[in-house]
Amino acid sequence: MGHVDLPESGIPGPVGLAGAPRPRTAAPRDRTTALGPPRSAPRVRSGRPPSRPAAGRPARRPPLLALTDLLGLGVPAGCVLHAAAGPRPLAAAAVAGLVWTGVRAARGRYTDPRPGRPGSVSGPLGDWLVLVGALVVLLAVTGHRPDPATAVLALTPGLAVALAAAGAARWRARNGVRRVLVVGEAAGLDRAVGRLTSAAGHPYAVVAAVPVGEGTPRGRTPVPGRLAPAPADDDVSTVLGGAYAHDADLVLVAPGPRLTGDRLRRLSWGLHDGGIALGVLSELSGTAAGRVRPASAAGLTLLHVAPPLRHGPQAVLKALVDRSGAALGLLVLAPLFLAVALAVRLSSRGPVFHRQIRHGRHNRPFTMWKFRTMVEDAESRKEQLAPANESEGPMFKMRRDPRVTRIGHALRRTSVDELPQLLNVLRGDMSLVGPRPPLPDEAARYDERELRRLAVRPGLTGLWQVSGRSDLTWQETVRLDLWYVDNWSLAMDLGLLARTVRAVADGRGAY
Repeated sequence: MGHVDLPESGIPGPVGLAGAPRPRTAAPRDRTTALGPPRSAPRVRSGRPPSRPAAGRPARRPPLLALTDLLGLGVPAGCVLHAAAGPRPLAAAAVAGLVWTGVRAARGRYTDPRPGRPGSVSGPLGDWLVLVGALVVLLAVTGHRPDPATAVLALTPGLAVALAAAGAARWRARNGVRRVLVVGEAAGLDRAVGRLTSAAGHPYAVVAAVPVGEGTPRGRTPVPGRLAPAPADDDVSTVLGGAYAHDADLVLVAPGPRLTGDRLRRLSWGLHDGGIALGVLSELSGTAAGRVRPASAAGLTLLHVAPPLRHGPQAVLKALVDRSGAALGLLVLAPLFLAVALAVRLSSRGPVFHRQIRHGRHNRPFTMWKFRTMVEDAESRKEQLAPANESEGPMFKMRRDPRVTRIGHALRRTSVDELPQLLNVLRGDMSLVGPRPPLPDEAARYDERELRRLAVRPGLTGLWQVSGRSDLTWQETVRLDLWYVDNWSLAMDLGLLARTVRAVADGRGAY
């Protein structure tokens, strides 16, 4: 049996993935007719399907990676220790290289990463700190006391090599696209394809889809390119036919009542025998993969979900980074503050700062500071502009708001008007990274889902600010904020701060 091209099954094509590979087989013009089996696609009714090499990314080679780490630390360390006239430099370098390789192996750096999750650049730094700790213990046991500066200089090249390898892995992952065939019932199919084709920053390009049971009358022959409502002998040949025709290397299944566990298991046998990888879509769409730990019990596959970070070392470090970063920012940006304050004061009547009541963590009100970007009586004119609101949610957004002053447009485009909120961060009302704090009337209209945005401190910047800012819809904004609230980490905060610089320089969505 055949396959179904995305445009012909009522599902939008891969829009939003720049450079997404397009199917090789031309789509028919008739929207109600699915393509029949391509001549090159094998039809498998029973037995073992013909094997086909998977077209996914090449497997990692643990021995080569381990050798790279061993030589990347050992050789420079030996040279540095020899130049410093240390005792037995070659033996010391060999021990350091072996310990480094052991630390990397123990922390899983030589195993295959999860699909779509390349190695983190921050991983080698943690490994290096473990290495330093292990060597300190080893030196204390053996009684050696090397010069600390020489020791750090000897170990640093190994860290540089590991960072370069991690960066290269991330680059390969971003540029290695996986061609995906999606299988599922109408609702799950639409959801999976819609999310994968509308979002960027992942390596999955949807090339075709196979619906289950859609348009198949009971007791009739299944429509070509679709799976029957109940398990059938041609399940494997239908899915393999679509995968082979579009050169897909991954089949992503959205489970449902018609895709039972037994049917999915039989489909996995045929796909793996045919050289095609299988992925199963989970309903945990708002949960980061790092919080999920698979387990097995009584023949069942379990997914243990770790709770969001609210306390512990990372929360303490976040508070420390917030306060120290805000204090440093206020000190460094003091000349800019003075220049902006003079520009605001001289360009229009009114105070330099605009103070506004906002709602923060646990829905508690606080006073938020900004440079004034609107005319003095802006709040009283808000009701008159309500019909021109461009947001479908509780927020008020207007691309050409007449209340914004000339200098205010420049401040908003560069986000300089938000900098006084560093005072709020220093006081503990806000964080450097987090959801934006709502106005009281906006928070009063929040439902239970939207109120979860207030489970953490609001931020000066956040995930939605670096993903489009005011160009995003309200539902997209909420979805991004909830992702952050449930999955934040200190590494994510640092990454968002770096991306904020690029978003501010770009200026899109700022008005």
